[in-house]
Amino acid sequence: MVFGRATRLFAGAMTVVCMVLVGPSAPGGAVFGRSLPIAAVRDAVPNRVMTWNICNPCEVSNVDRAAEIAAYAPQVIGLQEACVRDVERIRDYLESLHGLVYHVEYGMVLQDWGRCGGLPWSPGAFGQAVLSAAPMTDRVHVEYPDGGSEDRGYMAVTTTVGGQQVRVFNTHLAQRRQEEVRADQTAVLATEVARHDRAIVLGDFNAVPDAPELARMWVLATDTDPQCRPSPVGTCEVTTDWHSKFDYVFLRGIAPLRHRVQPSAYSDHHLLHTDVALG
Repeated sequence: MVFGRATRLFAGAMTVVCMVLVGPSAPGGAVFGRSLPIAAVRDAVPNRVMTWNICNPCEVSNVDRAAEIAAYAPQVIGLQEACVRDVERIRDYLESLHGLVYHVEYGMVLQDWGRCGGLPWSPGAFGQAVLSAAPMTDRVHVEYPDGGSEDRGYMAVTTTVGGQQVRVFNTHLAQRRQEEVRADQTAVLATEVARHDRAIVLGDFNAVPDAPELARMWVLATDTDPQCRPSPVGTCEVTTDWHSKFDYVFLRGIAPLRHRVQPSAYSDHHLLHTDVALG
């Protein structure tokens, strides 16, 4: 009896030790925020914006995705190929693990059980999302008349960047080898962007800078990289694992200060972020 009691006490003590060291588990196998070191609440960089196609379907931890974003702490992030549940978790991890608090708006175009989980009669929503450290207003969500091989669209919000109100767009154009479809999509997007004297357009355009279907965007805006232009003399950093530039931060009425393209182990697209001046 004494031996059995001692065994039980030892097992109980080890359980307490494990709980202290590991902490309570959270859905998805990750350790919940309170069990990990939490950085002090911090501010986003007020004039920094980012675009990132986070890759889907990909077996990637949202803890890792959040850490990639937190490393640069942008004021605004445009995500493509995003599931609502993933975005919710990314936002939660940004706050609980990194002290970064974001608002979120969605521009979803698909209900996709295969991509986003859920149940066949209640699938997850898939498309774009914008996270902003400042509140967002006037959200619009437009599905392109022709999405190509998969429904596509754009979303837009008004939020604060660099202390100024600005219209922010986020889009994902049709997949490669669908040039005519992308040209029609760009025409829809450009018509709306043209209504604003000052705008930031984030997204995965699935087209290289000198592709004819991007001509409408180049008329309205410039790339955040001053060296990147739709001509043979332009030098554009690649933004994908297959060495193409598909991801853009187009600026209209806004000056770029500096930018960075950062490859990621968690997506086939690189993170692209830029600091801007809204004088």
